[in-house]
Amino acid sequence: MGGCGDGHGGRLRLLRDWDLHHSTCAGHAGGDPAAGAPAVPPPKGPARRRGTLQLSRRQVAIVTDSTADLPPVLAATRAISVVPLTLHFDGQSLLDGVDITPEEFYRRLPTATTHPTTSQPSPGRFAEVYAALLEDHESVVSIHISEKLSGTVDSARQAADMTDPKRVRVIDSEVVSMSLGLITLVASALAAQDLDATAIESRVRAMRPQLHTYFSVATLEFLRRGGRIGRASALLGSVLQVKPVLCIRDGLVTPLERVRTFDRALNRVVELTREVNNGKGVCLIVGHADAQADAERVGRELEPIADTLMIQPLGPVVGAHAGPGVVGVGCYPADLFPLGIKPALSSAATSPPRA
Repeated sequence: MGGCGDGHGGRLRLLRDWDLHHSTCAGHAGGDPAAGAPAVPPPKGPARRRGTLQLSRRQVAIVTDSTADLPPVLAATRAISVVPLTLHFDGQSLLDGVDITPEEFYRRLPTATTHPTTSQPSPGRFAEVYAALLEDHESVVSIHISEKLSGTVDSARQAADMTDPKRVRVIDSEVVSMSLGLITLVASALAAQDLDATAIESRVRAMRPQLHTYFSVATLEFLRRGGRIGRASALLGSVLQVKPVLCIRDGLVTPLERVRTFDRALNRVVELTREVNNGKGVCLIVGHADAQADAERVGRELEPIADTLMIQPLGPVVGAHAGPGVVGVGCYPADLFPLGIKPALSSAATSPPRA
């Protein structure tokens, strides 16, 4: 298994937000030329709250939704506009990642009086973002969570029709969370290379079959309650005390295997990710729901083959459906588009360890 280590003997580096903001990706085809450039002026109007950044030198603006679970600093430096979904939690309606952080959500979840639910952004919210971006860009490419898991893509398509369907391209990523974050980063890097919307859309769609998402959950109950259990419903009611190894296939949660312990499930997630490596490394994000120590362990084991490696908490909307304790990996073969991002433990500085 060929590796792309960073010369630190497998030791994962902890970068502060400032370090991530100022890091560069020199020497990688997917490196962002904007990294290390002068600060971008803040966005105008309602887009400011959603973290929208406008770079007039780019002809294409990139949009995703909050289920991509990208670190806010990274999304900002890569000029990715993030439209939040809504979490309905203990009588409140909260914008994902804006009104509530992952840390606050997982802290409050054990004492919640009702099960959290979620809703997609309205077409009007998307249209507002698209209209603002089209003032400074030729086109928008908007990449979102699988339409089999959320109505977000449908809202985005309606907004494109409301705004300018010839200038707004909406793509169903067919994945969620870590893998959605990765393909959005690829789109941003392509936009930084000044590719047009047609070329970016074509590249993203071509990469979709190569996106892999592997994970395990502490319990299937959250997936069942949230209606996102998909093909894993076959595992419900099992008399065996087993832990599932799951993937996203054809846009749905799909069971791969059942093992006896969560440790073994994580071992399989690592093994499956290693199988993605074709000798030139893997771009990957490790996501977790209040399971930082387990995520760091997975990250350490995969670091030798990683071109890109980030460890990031799952946001409240994804966590509401996956449940606490989830650990997973989104990945693709690095030779498709090396990103060269390795702030491996950036979430560790802000995510409290599991009790």
